[in-house]
Amino acid sequence: MNQICFVHLFYQDHNRYMKLIHTADWHIGQSFYGYNRDNEHQMFFEWLCTVVQKEKADVLLIAGDVFDSPNPPASAQRLFYHFLRNVTERNPHLQIIIISGNHDSAARLEAPMPLLESMNITIKGVIKRNEDGIDYSDLLVPIYDKEGNILIWCMAVPYIRQGDYPPSDSYAEGVKNLYNAIYNEALKHAEHDQMIIAMGHLQATGSEISEDDQSERTVIGGLECISPEAFAPGISYTALGHLHKGQRVSKRENVRYAGSPLPMSFAEKNYKHGIEVIELEKDKAINIRREIFDAPIPLQSIPETAQPIDKVLQAIDHIDPSSKNYIEVLVSVGGPEPSLNYKIEQALENKQVRLTRILRKSAVVSESGEQQILDYNELKKISPIKMAKEVFLRKYGSEMPTDIESLLNEAIEQTES
Repeated sequence: MNQICFVHLFYQDHNRYMKLIHTADWHIGQSFYGYNRDNEHQMFFEWLCTVVQKEKADVLLIAGDVFDSPNPPASAQRLFYHFLRNVTERNPHLQIIIISGNHDSAARLEAPMPLLESMNITIKGVIKRNEDGIDYSDLLVPIYDKEGNILIWCMAVPYIRQGDYPPSDSYAEGVKNLYNAIYNEALKHAEHDQMIIAMGHLQATGSEISEDDQSERTVIGGLECISPEAFAPGISYTALGHLHKGQRVSKRENVRYAGSPLPMSFAEKNYKHGIEVIELEKDKAINIRREIFDAPIPLQSIPETAQPIDKVLQAIDHIDPSSKNYIEVLVSVGGPEPSLNYKIEQALENKQVRLTRILRKSAVVSESGEQQILDYNELKKISPIKMAKEVFLRKYGSEMPTDIESLLNEAIEQTES
């Protein structure tokens, strides 16, 4: 979740111009409810190769979570290395910088570096140490122009785990101190006028994450998000990974998440996935624009909100016969319905869609008398005593007596202890 890459760009006797492409959170090798997504990733890589070539990009920044797991399948690794070969063959002057994310194995990602260096590819997965502590200079990556001059010093910082930062009172403070130290080290190496961009894999304060999305919650329990103040004022662009929704952070135009190229959960079905293209000139980003990648297989809820089974079957009947979307089926239920799954599966028998899950949502009456449709995870959040009091009120038409409430509370405490 937490790394940063600072790029330092200086100008000599004439203006310098660089074009960067920022992408992140590929999650190659993800099994989406049991469905293999290699073809979807292959389509994204072909599209990305075309965009890099069309834009004549100088640098490709990949901000972590290359793979979906620390031990990705062989097919996922082949896709990754085939992409690196193809994009560098088609763009001989392209430089690629990759940092690991919280889903990646840092050591595994770094392992092929002796082979990839000849392709102008740098991977940083591990924060190294020397006799003085953290080896900040190891995190500096020079970026060259077509004539072989160093234009950029990239401070490539992988996902930061506990202990990867200088001694600090908290994780958030430690991350901020680490970034400051790396920034100061970069200033020692840079010459002439300077431009700095940052690249990290973390959750920044002010970023937006869907309440329904469990895929990219903070992975270190109870720790605060990283404040955008961790990025020094001189940074012209901050390229972030970890959250799957492409977005600005704290309304800062030059601090952004690229987001994932494919939707990773149904919470992301309405996101506009893609990459960021950044043009740098002199001391600032003169243009930042988003390139949208349309998901090869969209995600769809049938129906859009939970409905009784008869209406659900009607909605299924109206599905386009040629559609191959991933679908979730949302059903409101009032009690046990053993044949519900069978009815839905039978209705889908002649459809080409890819069924991922059937979500049963129960109707719950709130204190205001309104009916709420909740799924299992939402039901778990309801206080047992609150639910019992509502049932008592509906059944007997009066508030639950305090002695019964006390007995229930005791029983609940004994059950949870």
